[in-house]
Amino acid sequence: MIEGYEPLTQAILGTLFTWGMTAAGAALVIFFHGSQRKLLDGSLGFAAGVMTAASYWSLLAPAIEMAKDSGLYGSEGQWAFVPVAIGFMLGSLFVFGTDVFLATFGIPGLEPAGICDETSGPVTRRRVATRESLPSPSEASGISVITQVDLDSGQVNQAALTASGNKRWKRIMLLIIAITVHNIPEGLAVGVSFGAIGESPSATFEKARNLAIGIGLQNFPEGLAVSLPLHGAGFSIARSFWYGQLSGMVEPIAGILGAAAVQVASPLLPYALSFAAGAMIYVVLDDIVPEANSGNNGRLATWGGIVGFTLMMALDVGLG
Repeated sequence: MIEGYEPLTQAILGTLFTWGMTAAGAALVIFFHGSQRKLLDGSLGFAAGVMTAASYWSLLAPAIEMAKDSGLYGSEGQWAFVPVAIGFMLGSLFVFGTDVFLATFGIPGLEPAGICDETSGPVTRRRVATRESLPSPSEASGISVITQVDLDSGQVNQAALTASGNKRWKRIMLLIIAITVHNIPEGLAVGVSFGAIGESPSATFEKARNLAIGIGLQNFPEGLAVSLPLHGAGFSIARSFWYGQLSGMVEPIAGILGAAAVQVASPLLPYALSFAAGAMIYVVLDDIVPEANSGNNGRLATWGGIVGFTLMMALDVGLG
């Protein structure tokens, strides 16, 4: 974001900054330790709070304002809710379809080690010696025999553990998908703001730069909202960070598209922003909140949600 460069270069620099802030937030996972279940529930609550606040202040409110300002939805913007409602419903349907897809086909090769260790791995067969007394002391003369019993330890409660692990992993995958989808319209917004510089008195470099900085700072807790639940679910710190920063990688791609096709992308932004909001709210209500309250850490999850919501609200409102 250096004044004087071409709009496309500015968009790349701006969205690389927002991606970098996502990665910086995801990196905070190295400082969190403790019980995996408590960490998972608390971080899921935190993610739910961040996503709920971001859905309104970062997505729905700007989408309604853009729809009003476009002049396409009534002389006074009285129909501005139409594109927002359509986008919101489509976003919810998208995550519902993703949920069905994951439940049917899964995503092989991405399961965290902690879950795999509980549900799979080589089957161990062991022979356990048990002492069984004969029914009658007169018949057995007090002598007991050693009976060899084959026990397949790898299959004890395997079905239950597999189902539980897969269900938790599917919910975390939906969280990652929702936040990634949420980053696409943000990248578009940054790209459009730089691509439109000079086309109107209000389209200035300073406003585009401030938008990129604001979105970048908002992305900071979102990176943590991805990496923390992953670590709590059994991922290593390195893998948790990797997938956390990966959720922001779509922003530079979307930013380039927004800057290159500003005239086409601008009318679509209300739909794209509300689409992301619908996806996030669906995940919060259908997956994150139930999962966070399923492990006897409901109060911890609730306070995590309060902290996440407050932090995201402060960043959104404070940065305009």
